[in-house]
Amino acid sequence: MSFALLIDFGSTYTKLRAVDLGERVIAASAQGPSTVATDINVGLDAALASLASKLGGLPAFRHRLASSSAAGGLRMVTVGLVRELTAEAARQAALGAGAKLVGSFAYRLTGADLARIGELAPDLLLLCGGTDGGNSEVILHNARALAGAPVACPMVVAGNRETTDEVVALLGAAGKAATATANVMPALDRLDIEPARAAIRDVFMHRIVHAKGIDRARELFDAVLMPTPAAVLEGARLLADGLPGRAGLGPLVVIDPGGATTDVHSIGSGEPAEAGIIRTGLPEPYAKRTVEGDLGMRHNAASIVSAMSLESLTADAGLSMTTARTALDRILADIEALPSNDAESRFDLALVRAATRIAMLRHAGTRETVYTTQGPVQVQRGKDLSAAGLVIGTGGAIVHAKDPAAILSVAVARASEPHALLPRSPRLAIDHEYLLYAAGLLAQVEPETAFDLCTHHLRPLEEARSR
Repeated sequence: MSFALLIDFGSTYTKLRAVDLGERVIAASAQGPSTVATDINVGLDAALASLASKLGGLPAFRHRLASSSAAGGLRMVTVGLVRELTAEAARQAALGAGAKLVGSFAYRLTGADLARIGELAPDLLLLCGGTDGGNSEVILHNARALAGAPVACPMVVAGNRETTDEVVALLGAAGKAATATANVMPALDRLDIEPARAAIRDVFMHRIVHAKGIDRARELFDAVLMPTPAAVLEGARLLADGLPGRAGLGPLVVIDPGGATTDVHSIGSGEPAEAGIIRTGLPEPYAKRTVEGDLGMRHNAASIVSAMSLESLTADAGLSMTTARTALDRILADIEALPSNDAESRFDLALVRAATRIAMLRHAGTRETVYTTQGPVQVQRGKDLSAAGLVIGTGGAIVHAKDPAAILSVAVARASEPHALLPRSPRLAIDHEYLLYAAGLLAQVEPETAFDLCTHHLRPLEEARSR
């Protein structure tokens, strides 16, 4: 038999999946604490020991690949020209690359901006600005400002192609590590974030993994290929698009509500699903990721309550206001607390349903009627998810829920909100083995095996409910 070892160095746990490449199934799973801050080998050795006990010893792995969101994940700052255009394109590129976006700046950088970037201490900075042949002054100004600032992180330059060589030379002369790639927005109506994503991933592999100390266990794996969120996005893309000889599942959405954030990934063009609708604003990425930092069910429970109102959550949970307030107070007092009774479980379910709904509404586009001199016109802003035929839930909040359908059902379009371009009638499923990251990694070396593995372990919700 031939095996692959797929590792996720998470912020709390290091998770392992041993895959039987011949049978294309999970042979065993294990996890240990993430100990990147001290000695990464301690947590990894614990996880490997657990895996070995389940397999009767560790096999000789053909592939040993890893992703990582440990040590704060890939902390990134973006700098663009106009906030609604190149700065937004840079943001989409950063999120699509699996980054944790800690700061976004537009126009000419000021002294206060540079000081703030220094305080944020990013792992990487993405510098953009101007369409090809367009504005060159701002990105050159920002390059000079960054060259003279005490910003030590590597930089990826993805702006006006006419300035790229000069920008890289300016930064290089100041001792800054700068990598050139294609413009994230070469024209006003065109988004091209894939080259920037590839450049970010390359910098991540060759510089940031070392900076975070993850390569101290280098002999135990072959490579850390990408940040974990990027691996999940690649797994979702593989499922949606398929491969030659293996039909994909079509446009889909992946939802991951967690303790600190709620992530949404979507694969699909997002163009208007009906004729006669005018799309406006920046084009949407085919593979899109959004991160809602105020929708964590533990760290940001109060924000969810503020967004939905305690009365609404209480009604959804079927609790009295007093009981709901007690459940909320317990979370606010101890973010690691798990539900200890039925009332707390029901309040938790209401929280995750609210986080999922809000995150989906933010991720999806909207449609509205605009009245012009020629009459009413239907205008679409953002990404149309109405044709997405599959919604997948991943992460513990959904996978371990008593009724995951009750969570994922709120991601679907409602007649009462016709402006929200959510999936109309999708199938629902769960990534019950937490395999999307593993499929995204394995797809880099054995895509057919990765596709079969992921589809085999994707659990339709009806089957999941019967377990």
